[in-house]
Amino acid sequence: MKRKCLLILTILVLTIFLSGCAGGIITPSTDEAKIKTVINGYFLALNDQNWSKAKSYCIYGSELYNDVIQWESVVNALYSYCNIVNVNILVSIVSLGFDTMPNPMDCCVLCVITDISTCKYYINDTGPYLIYLHLENVGNSWKLSWKHT
Repeated sequence: MKRKCLLILTILVLTIFLSGCAGGIITPSTDEAKIKTVINGYFLALNDQNWSKAKSYCIYGSELYNDVIQWESVVNALYSYCNIVNVNILVSIVSLGFDTMPNPMDCCVLCVITDISTCKYYINDTGPYLIYLHLENVGNSWKLSWKHT
C-alpha cells in the first residue's frame, strides 16, 4: 500500500513539474515578445540610420522593406546638403492581435515622428499617428510586411 501511494505521489509530482514543458510549442506570450522586439528593433534601426538592419526586420520586397529604401534615399539626399542628419521616431505599441489566418499578426502602433533635422533644415512632423503594422511568421521569426493608417 505504501509503495502504491509513493508511486502515485511520484507520478503527480512529475506531472506538475513537467507540465510546463512545451516541447517546442510557441506560446502567445513568446510570440508577443518576439513581435515587440521586431517592431522596436525596426524603428530603432531607422533612428540609427542602420538601413540594412531595418530591412532585416522586413520580408524582402514587402511594402515596409521598400519604405526603408525610400527613407535611405531621403536621408542620403539630405546628407548631400549637410553632413548632419538626425531621425527621431518615438514608438509605442498599442495592441497586438492575431488574424484569422494561420500565421499573420496585426498590431497597432502609435508612431510619433518627432523630427528629421539637418544642420540647415528642420522638418517637424506633427504626429502622432496610429499605424497598423502587419507581420508574418517566417520560419521561426516574425517579419514586418505592410502597414496601413
